[in-house]
Amino acid sequence: MRKHIITFSLFITAAFAGCRKDPKQVLRTDVYSSADYPSTLPNLFSTLVPAYSNLRSEDLLGFQLLCKTFAGSEHVAELTYGGDLSWTEITVNNMSTSNSYANQLWVGLYRGIKNVNLFLDRAEFYKKNYASPDELKQVERMTGEAYFLRALYYFYLESFFGESYLSTAGGGDKMGVPIITKLPDGLGAMQVKRNTVKEVWDFIIKDLQQSATLLKGVQWSAGDKGRVTEWAPKALLGKVYVFTQDWANAKTTLQDVINNSGKSLMPFVKYAAAFNGIDANEFNEESLFEINVDRNSNGGYGIFDFRINLTTSQGLIWSPCILGDNGTEQDGKGLGYCNEFFNDKNLQRFGFNLPIYTLKDNPAFDQSKPETWQNPKQVLDPAYRQQSQAVRTNKTADPRLFISALQPWLDSGSNDGVNWRPICKFIALNAAQKPIYHGWSLKKFVTYDNSIFNRQAAADAANYYLLRLADIYLLYAEAAVNTGDNATALAYINKVKRRAYDYPVDVPSPVDYKTLSDKTNASDPVLANNPLRYERWAELFGEGHWWFDVCRWRIGSQEATYYANSLAGGPIKWLDSKSYIWPIPVNEINTNTQMRQNPGY
Repeated sequence: MRKHIITFSLFITAAFAGCRKDPKQVLRTDVYSSADYPSTLPNLFSTLVPAYSNLRSEDLLGFQLLCKTFAGSEHVAELTYGGDLSWTEITVNNMSTSNSYANQLWVGLYRGIKNVNLFLDRAEFYKKNYASPDELKQVERMTGEAYFLRALYYFYLESFFGESYLSTAGGGDKMGVPIITKLPDGLGAMQVKRNTVKEVWDFIIKDLQQSATLLKGVQWSAGDKGRVTEWAPKALLGKVYVFTQDWANAKTTLQDVINNSGKSLMPFVKYAAAFNGIDANEFNEESLFEINVDRNSNGGYGIFDFRINLTTSQGLIWSPCILGDNGTEQDGKGLGYCNEFFNDKNLQRFGFNLPIYTLKDNPAFDQSKPETWQNPKQVLDPAYRQQSQAVRTNKTADPRLFISALQPWLDSGSNDGVNWRPICKFIALNAAQKPIYHGWSLKKFVTYDNSIFNRQAAADAANYYLLRLADIYLLYAEAAVNTGDNATALAYINKVKRRAYDYPVDVPSPVDYKTLSDKTNASDPVLANNPLRYERWAELFGEGHWWFDVCRWRIGSQEATYYANSLAGGPIKWLDSKSYIWPIPVNEINTNTQMRQNPGY
């Protein structure tokens, strides 16, 4: 049978990952099928699996994308490791064409598109040559899943690398990314030029519309939990309409998801623990599409453990710090590499305004016993502890702060899965830095109940949400604002805030915003009097959404001014003519003669 060339310039560094197959959960597999055309439905399905599993690859959400790319560009975290120039470039918003993470992101996303296109090619062949009438519907459903996944990959590509966002003011004729819909059949197909911005967004919209149509009414069994349903493409379609400022279609599409998907905001008690690997919280009432992540009992380094496990590895970088064996912060232990800690500027934005803490002599210290984490010689200043606890209890700081971060001495972590020690100030800070940084640890999507070095726990265990209803509510509010329906916008912004403060979602509460310019927890000029933008920042903090909001709203220079400096890289740089878009990787420029670079690079 004929075969296609599948490693052209866009995918030149891509490789197929061979991982064990788990038929119970499509997102838990990484099996790549034979290049031969399938003659059975299970074999056809096996060609769809890599389109899913690629999302959890090292280049994307298995490792680099969340904890380095998004965390750095959005200033979620401070980087303490200065030995990676490409990583530092992200944290100071000053990318170069040789940036390794830009290259890996480009490759990883186009590898996903290649995987989808491979499936679509095989599916068409299977329908013509093997499918029984009863199987045609199943092939159509798989095709619907594939269209969603391809649109998702292009959504990320265009949002990072497209020259401009499409808006009511124009931008459609600017350079987008290349649209690839088929597997190349010769060397000439390896040279492709960039489509326009409008062409790319139109293509994404078409794929999502087709996906929703083919998946209409599909209900997967428990064994297929996590596969795409019609509400994932509809949710992403609504988001795309917002990103392209098609406000009327955005409002209608998002309203459909809200009214008819059967989804609701999860209660606060579940929400507070929804990002930390509790199985009962997975695929919950709020989730529209998520990546399955399982803790691997074989332990190790997440996806780097010979790619045989089913976890991710963000926790290597975001790992929290706990008191040392002798009960001191000086000899504190990291639960992983500890390269990034919670940016102090984000404490302020969430409304935490206490000064940097100090330690005092422990009045309960037992001099007859050794100094240990159970018998520390120094502890958090009791007066400070009382004040800080009051901030939590009285919710004078946004409760989402304590969902997003672990506070030294008030929160706990474990390096053995049994004994829980106080979180300490981030251990990568040196003696000169510790007095000038709060040094909190990150919490979302982080495993803090064991050490990755234990070999009994993998780096991460928490599922990663790509689309959830709170995001949809806030996008709907934005569409409402831009169609003159401020009352609806305010209502949906307040629904999200009420859940965060553990109030009933549909009942007015004491924390409600009264207007769309009401005061927020933030005090900086960017978010202080903009509830819609503040709620998107606070609600989706650390989940990989804010960078795209910054770019489409064009508030990058204001953000750079607010965050000002990066611990590892110095002053944050910003040029409106360059910084909103990432460079096309130099590897692509060198191998594809039709490729043009983004302005400013």
